[in-house]
Amino acid sequence: MNTVIVVPTYNEAANLPALVESLLALPVPGLGLLIVDDGSPDGTGPLADDLAARSAGRIAVLHRHGTRGLGLSYRDGFRWALHNGADAVVQMDADFSHPPSDVPRLLERLAESDVAVGSRYTTGGSVADDWGAGRRNLSRTANAYARTILGLRTRDATAGFKAWRRTALEAVDLDRLRSRGYLLQVEMAYVSERLGLRVTEVPIRFKERRAGRSKMSLKVKLEAALGIVGVWRRLRRVRPIAGPAARTSV
Repeated sequence: MNTVIVVPTYNEAANLPALVESLLALPVPGLGLLIVDDGSPDGTGPLADDLAARSAGRIAVLHRHGTRGLGLSYRDGFRWALHNGADAVVQMDADFSHPPSDVPRLLERLAESDVAVGSRYTTGGSVADDWGAGRRNLSRTANAYARTILGLRTRDATAGFKAWRRTALEAVDLDRLRSRGYLLQVEMAYVSERLGLRVTEVPIRFKERRAGRSKMSLKVKLEAALGIVGVWRRLRRVRPIAGPAARTSV
């Protein structure tokens, strides 16, 4: 199976070499990486190019220009992966908050699912001990709000660590998505469930970033929260696809 891990980056030069080393060492046949750099001013882009040049073809780099945004980076990365023949696509952060060692666990669940979600909030999932009470409450509240407004069964609605079957990404239809930022995670979760895709949550321990600064400012979080009603309005008429995949399991 041809698997592509899509890793968006913005100012992740301090994390990228170690992340690449960890991912390329995974016991996953046919594994390749796509680094999608969003015009990082810290030199992440040239560093990614250098890592790719020394990877014997296992790393590709996509340099984005113009409007920045995590959602736009993921959509461009997913399109690249599908165009280049990926059978499975993994999405994850570049800062080690998503443990590279959990990638094989997500991919294993695609044998029985269309989407495998690395979940903080399913049974057995957790977050870093150094998360303060305020951060924990904000994260759980955001998840509860998204789940309530959209009627989601997925417990970690804002999860950014997922593995997708190719057929699942094709069914989601990237052209119908509109979110430019972090809201894309919720938008894709909602479309997946509306389509009746088989969604499984895999417990993970979400860690604190290893180096650098988080891009999740209060403004970004508020923009994502305010956009959830818009997601419901635009996509509530999406109907289940026909066939055996038309069910959700979380």
